[in-house]
Amino acid sequence: MTEQELIKLFIERSALLEGHFRLTSGLHSNRYIQCAQVLQYPDLSAMLGEKLAAPFSEQGVNLVVGPAIGGIIVAQETGRALGVRAIFTEREQGKMTLRRGFGIKRGERVVVVEDVVTTGGSTKEVIEMVKEYGGVVAGVGSLVDRHSGALDFGVPFYPLLKLDIETYSSDDCPLCREGIPVVKPGSRKE
Repeated sequence: MTEQELIKLFIERSALLEGHFRLTSGLHSNRYIQCAQVLQYPDLSAMLGEKLAAPFSEQGVNLVVGPAIGGIIVAQETGRALGVRAIFTEREQGKMTLRRGFGIKRGERVVVVEDVVTTGGSTKEVIEMVKEYGGVVAGVGSLVDRHSGALDFGVPFYPLLKLDIETYSSDDCPLCREGIPVVKPGSRKE
């Protein structure tokens, strides 16, 4: 599946939205990616997980980790494609952590996956948490990289789709100046 086919899929499933959005990062944007609109279809989730798993198939990966909520299905399907465990992190008192009895064994090779990368902040938090447990991060994968500029996670990064979508600080947002109401469509309401 090409990037153009992925864009078409996201548009057809109402996953690529236009408007005025406040992102999880706090930044504002005129476009929003709602991957859940695609991931609600198990056949599409499985296909995307297989595509994310492909670069890691020969790397001896033991575990896939994704941040809740957006990374849960992505981790599950990538783990299924690799034939390994898949777990997710949750934010507790502002810090990314493992709950529900999940753990990472020292030396386990881990792939960190996300639905959408904007600033890379959540992904970096998950990488640091994996390292704190003694895991070895083999790489990062995401369905969509909407970050402008270069991202350095310190490991290979494999997004399925790269979209150049402008973001603005809330203090200098042209959409706010135009009086367009802002919407917070994501999973976190903080």
